[in-house]
Amino acid sequence: MKMSAQFKAEEFLPGQVMDRITEVRVNEPSRVLQEAAARRIRPHLTNDGRLVIVAADHPGRFVTAAAGDPLAMSVRRQYLARILRLLTQPNVDGIMSTPDVLDELLILSSFMRRRRGESFLDGKVMVGCMNRGGLAGASFEMNDRFGAYQASELKRMRIDGAKMMFRLDLDNPDSGATIQACAEALRQLAEAGVTAFLEPLPVERVEGKYKVIKTAQAMARIIGVATALGNSSRLLWLKVPYVEDYAAVARASTCPLLMLGGGSRDDPREVISEFAAGMSAAGNVRGVLVGRNILFPGDNDPAAMASALGGLVHDGLSVDQAMDLYAQGGGQAPEPLDL
Repeated sequence: MKMSAQFKAEEFLPGQVMDRITEVRVNEPSRVLQEAAARRIRPHLTNDGRLVIVAADHPGRFVTAAAGDPLAMSVRRQYLARILRLLTQPNVDGIMSTPDVLDELLILSSFMRRRRGESFLDGKVMVGCMNRGGLAGASFEMNDRFGAYQASELKRMRIDGAKMMFRLDLDNPDSGATIQACAEALRQLAEAGVTAFLEPLPVERVEGKYKVIKTAQAMARIIGVATALGNSSRLLWLKVPYVEDYAAVARASTCPLLMLGGGSRDDPREVISEFAAGMSAAGNVRGVLVGRNILFPGDNDPAAMASALGGLVHDGLSVDQAMDLYAQGGGQAPEPLDL
């Protein structure tokens, strides 16, 4: 299989652009609000009932490792370059991240709008992460506090959706506090008319670390808890990892489901095959909300994985067809982004 072009973040996103972001932060911080107001938003959340969303909220929870590098996601220029590469692809619907990253994207968007009259964020879905306080490895990890967006600010910033999560450890009372916080956030989001993306995860502590219980039974049971929270489920999407017998997971609710990808893996076929199996499991499986496996596909161009997942989700391609797109995906090395 022909591999896609190698992606070099430093060439794609020129260093002077990072300096320009800081200048805006120092001298013109209101530009973030101006660009949020100028951004063209979709009339509906999806164009075809399905979504491919990039997850880029990991550093906010003390998670920086990807593709074998313990600090890969801590280098902001590389992180932003990969996000931008994906958001400029037509088969990627949008981005989910924390306020700092979305502010930076809005600043970058304003650079492009002033040059071209349009932006890479026009028509894309923006989802703000709400709770990143349960830092990975901390004693309070299960008490995942809401330290990021509030519903009122998401509404003011014209952000399309909100993501939150709770991890259920039956032996840790902090899980209950996080569930209660998610319920209150869901009430506020419903009142504001903002779509919620809720990630419920059953976990257990193994050798001092929390591990997701990846069984259909555990996932199906926790979905029942998740969908019962708040005042209404009318604006609720679920973010649930792929497991064997995903049909049993999907049958636990009529809410739309997006699959998450977990840690970055070396074999793209393994990732694509799992997502293909999930998409065929049930009608309410509506796409992917994926981070490291699309942002850091080895040395390859992230656009390659975007092409494969976009074809899988939006065009109903088979695994082999999606892998063909992956092989072609990046094509030639991408030109530097013109901002």
